[in-house]
Amino acid sequence: MIVEKFPDRIIEIDQEQYLYFGGTAYLGLPTNKSFQDLVIKNILNWGTTYGSSRTANIKLKAYDEGEKFLAIHIGSESTVTVSSGMLAGKLVIDLMKKQTDCFFHFNDTHNAIRIENSLPLFVNDKLNERLLDSKREKIAILTDGVPSFETKPVDLSFLKQIPSHKEVTLILDESHSFGILGENGAGIYSSIQYPVKRKIMVSSLGKAFGLTGGVIASDFDFINEIKEMETFTSAAGMNPAFVQTLSDAAEIYALQHIKLLDNLKYVDSILGKNKNIKFDKNYPLIYLLSKELVEKLKTEKIIIASFKYTKNAEPLNRIVITANHLKEDLDKLAVVLNS
Repeated sequence: MIVEKFPDRIIEIDQEQYLYFGGTAYLGLPTNKSFQDLVIKNILNWGTTYGSSRTANIKLKAYDEGEKFLAIHIGSESTVTVSSGMLAGKLVIDLMKKQTDCFFHFNDTHNAIRIENSLPLFVNDKLNERLLDSKREKIAILTDGVPSFETKPVDLSFLKQIPSHKEVTLILDESHSFGILGENGAGIYSSIQYPVKRKIMVSSLGKAFGLTGGVIASDFDFINEIKEMETFTSAAGMNPAFVQTLSDAAEIYALQHIKLLDNLKYVDSILGKNKNIKFDKNYPLIYLLSKELVEKLKTEKIIIASFKYTKNAEPLNRIVITANHLKEDLDKLAVVLNS
């Protein structure tokens, strides 16, 4: 389906209007007038792009302001922005290759933080024995903030079982939890209090935060190491107008987050129990486990997100609730799902 305008809550296909419950604009920012005005203002000041290395002799104040906002919002010592969430993940993995003896991963971890030869974290529903043996080593655990096909934050309680002679670094992709979960949409990074040597968070900013770019958050030392990597120093940074907007839009983020939570609370109040639906009132994705439901929604002029993560996988069908959906939109959706 090809469209000629950004698909917000309404999408037009072949000159017919449908309700749209797809995409990843969780806070509804791409079409938010106040947010657009800030972006335009900052483009007029910082230009449409700045294709220079972050280590060049000219430093742009926009990066300091945007990255300081992100660190405070996330609850980390430091952050650095890059041009995409995918690059954020790849930079972290490339650096950790030199500092890690063994990687472990949850199933279906996003490609941004995957690495060859990583071992499964669980084998037959039990923690991998390699994590419990007597060998002293540095390990890195790779996970999404909210795993694929799930609606709740990842359960990290297993970290308490790993013996102290294993030096643990936790690498967390929060592309689908940053801006959504946690206080004011801070994500889950700051709430993780398990005994690990280091926490590293990566995230796309092109989803909840409505701006093309990515962020890495961790302690000062690690972020400084990222800034010294050749891949970082030889690449242009995130659009400075967008980084400046991160800081300028703090109040808008808070307001839109409240609207999103209100919509989720409302959906929870009107959506009946259904074994073919996976939903949690704190998370804006509803997974459909029935192909018939997908077709039924389409006949009622409701379009949802449907795509394959990998070439041979079954399509992933999910309904995305955003801050921009109206109560009448949610009522229509619930009528179809409840019937």
